[in-house]
Amino acid sequence: MKNIIVLGSTGSIGRQTLDIVRQFPNKLNVVGLSAGHNVDLLKEQINEFCASYYCSIEPNNCQGHAAQYCTLEQMSSIESVDLVMVATTGSVGLQPTLTALKSKKQVALSNKEPIVMAGNIIKEYEAMYGGVILPVDSEPSAIWQCIRGEIGQVKKLIITASGGPFRNTPTNLLSSVTPEEALKHPTWNMGKKITIDSSTMMNKAFEVIESKWLFDMDWDNIEVMIHPQSTVHSMVEFIDGSVKAQLGPPNMRLPIQYALFYPDRIANVNIPRLPTDTSYSLEFQPLDVDRYPCYKIALQWARLGGTYPTVISAADEVAVEAFLNKQIKYTRIPEIINTVISRHSNIDNPGLDDILDSEIWATTTARTLVGN
Repeated sequence: MKNIIVLGSTGSIGRQTLDIVRQFPNKLNVVGLSAGHNVDLLKEQINEFCASYYCSIEPNNCQGHAAQYCTLEQMSSIESVDLVMVATTGSVGLQPTLTALKSKKQVALSNKEPIVMAGNIIKEYEAMYGGVILPVDSEPSAIWQCIRGEIGQVKKLIITASGGPFRNTPTNLLSSVTPEEALKHPTWNMGKKITIDSSTMMNKAFEVIESKWLFDMDWDNIEVMIHPQSTVHSMVEFIDGSVKAQLGPPNMRLPIQYALFYPDRIANVNIPRLPTDTSYSLEFQPLDVDRYPCYKIALQWARLGGTYPTVISAADEVAVEAFLNKQIKYTRIPEIINTVISRHSNIDNPGLDDILDSEIWATTTARTLVGN
């Protein structure tokens, strides 16, 4: 029996994680759950899974349950816990990720932002304390699966991208895009923040940064290709020219389950299979970086290292939230991010305090720009 906690249990990845738990009640035991404002669903989850611990932005509304309240960091260090699923959004997952690694836990990391903000520190904690990162994000998970058993043989990582809902939309029409239109992803069903990031391709910039740290790759050895069908989740080219690809329907349950049971593969009839009884085509196109300014801006600055990735992540979080709240136009998202980064005084080789301070500065600066 593996004891797990799920941070962000009421979100898309959290709910799908609990779907996997339901399929394997004799193999997975939920010790703790955390959520933001969706208290009603959190209370249902606490009752269903008999969770011993919980965390919520509104803890008083969960009172009356047998579960004990604790912080995300406290929950991530519970001695009996084997694996921490970090399915939060934004920067909130950073501190519990570090705490879990320091406590020698497996960390199933779906949340991109922690490793984007503090990849160097996360890898230091992993090496220093003995915890281990298990990628859950579909593209890093695909790469992880492809390179298993191929240590030292990798030449290039090829990350696939659907291109989002505006892949063929004339760029002069993007200023009138509404949140409702941007949330209509052509292939994936995801949370709001990551869906908007997918439309701007910021999520691909984050995955490039993520893959650099997770797989110790040089920037120039990571590429992104447009693949509208979202069937090939990523590819790895090896030194002999051979390319491995991980394929499957656009469904997060497979990478979630792979992380939960790693290194074993477990049969689950509820995970969709790639169809073999029908015809379909797979397309691949080179990425036009000029079409996606968020992607271009993010990687231009992220390559410089230091606290720039933290600032990119924080500014993007504010800009996306403002767009979803209809405070800014869609085309203002990259403008705000670029302005915030341009004003930042970078700190080389940052410590955790530098990263947290830079996040606060970037968030405040971005919110001021939104207000203006």
